[in-house]
Amino acid sequence: MPLLGLGVWEMRAGRECEDAVRWAVEAGYRHIDTAQIYRNEKSVGIGLRSSGVPRDEVYVTTKFFPQARDPVREAEASLRRLGIEYVDLYLVHWPEGGPTWAWAGMEQALERGLTRAIGVSNYGVDDLAAVLQVASTPPVVNQVLFNPFRFRQRLFEACERHQIALEAYSPLTRGRNLGDETIGKIAARHGRTPAQILLRWCLERNVAVIPKSCHRERIIENAQIFDFSLDPEDIATLDALDQTGGTSRATE
Repeated sequence: MPLLGLGVWEMRAGRECEDAVRWAVEAGYRHIDTAQIYRNEKSVGIGLRSSGVPRDEVYVTTKFFPQARDPVREAEASLRRLGIEYVDLYLVHWPEGGPTWAWAGMEQALERGLTRAIGVSNYGVDDLAAVLQVASTPPVVNQVLFNPFRFRQRLFEACERHQIALEAYSPLTRGRNLGDETIGKIAARHGRTPAQILLRWCLERNVAVIPKSCHRERIIENAQIFDFSLDPEDIATLDALDQTGGTSRATE
């Protein structure tokens, strides 16, 4: 799974989403993250095709909407909207109705070749433990709200123990903390933007990031995070911004 992806949550279907996906792929992104509930899977597919990059070079994630009750049927519908034969990753979007009930259907979607891998989103440590008890195929990814202000250290460590990749959505704090003084000082010292510092903090832990933007210049800026590193002191300073108390939960 590429460490950098474009998230399209709250991105309008149509030209806005199509352009963002195309711009991202042209800028070197090879990971696009959507979901059934976003209602923009068709636009993601159009954007991918308009980029001219072969399908097998782009990692595509979508997420099962748990109120729909049938992961296989919904995966098939997602593929029709996306206009592709498989997704690379299919996630349970959140543990509504309990963390385990959808997992058998997710495994069936994998067995039928609708997806190359399966995982979860918004699952805390207890949710993961429940799935691992019943799974024939364990989840490979847990996508959660994760950034220095939502560090969730115990959840991160549990994912490492179980060899589940943690993936960060809203790594830029939805823009709410880009003006933070601490982040600004670190950014100035490295000659980078606050957004690049937040994304690099995740990469230092080998956590994939899926920042959302529909602005071409920001999409390009967010990709410029692989040619510098944070110092251990920077990482410790950013860690200290955590407001979760190192929680094992995914949603607090």
